[in-house]
Amino acid sequence: MYVCSCFQVTEAQVQQHAGGGACTPRQIASACKAGTDCGSCVRRIQAILGRGSCPRRDLAEEGAPVFAELNELAELDEAA
Repeated sequence: MYVCSCFQVTEAQVQQHAGGGACTPRQIASACKAGTDCGSCVRRIQAILGRGSCPRRDLAEEGAPVFAELNELAELDEAA
């Protein structure tokens, strides 16, 4: 099913771009033009991104403090 009928972009394509790191409607637009013509698909793109198609950037960054804390907690659990 098309998310963007202006440029024939499907939900699967939006999810693929999100998996590749496009985490905002603007980044999706840069990747495939979806949302750049009439704009009627922008809310749907936001909904797709909000359903977990895109990892949160602050957690996805390598070496993020959150991951370090989670790893420490996991090590403590294993040691107990």
